[in-house]
This record gives sequence, structure tokens and C-alpha cells, in this order.
Amino acid sequence: MTTAAAVDLIRQLFLTAFWLSLPVLAVGFVIGIAISLAQILTSIQDSSFSSVPRLAAFLGAMILAMPWMLVKIMDYTTSLFGDLGRFAH
Repeated sequence: MTTAAAVDLIRQLFLTAFWLSLPVLAVGFVIGIAISLAQILTSIQDSSFSSVPRLAAFLGAMILAMPWMLVKIMDYTTSLFGDLGRFAH
């Protein structure tokens, strides 16, 4: 395996991991900002007030994005195994 092939393999790995985590992280970011604004406006500083909605949002995002995530990871795995001969040199 050449250095360029190894770099390309790792680049694809990181890009796939980024795209797989992006929907869940984006939902967590938006919900976190909304909860922080609600805490500022209402002066409620209870930790469960911020944790429970974030966890529920993460769970909902995972459930909604799971079919898309499975398709993406299956495409990545298929392309990786399809190019396995290229990496064996």
C-alpha cells in the first residue's frame, strides 16, 4: 500500500465519520442553544432541565437518521471491500 492510498483511505474514513455524526450533532447544537436561551429567560438553572431535552433530542435524531446512516455506512463498507485489491499491493 502506498502512502497516497493510505492517506486516501483515512481521508474517506474521516469524511464518512463526519457525515454520519453531523445530523445528530446539529440537532444537539440547536437544542442546546434553545435550552440555554430558555434557561436564561426563565432563570431556571436545574441541570435536569437541560439534560433531559438534549438526551431526548439525541435519541429522536438517532432514530430518524438511522436509515440514512445505515445506507451511508453500507456504501462506505461496500466501496472499501470493492477496492480491497487496490490496497493489497
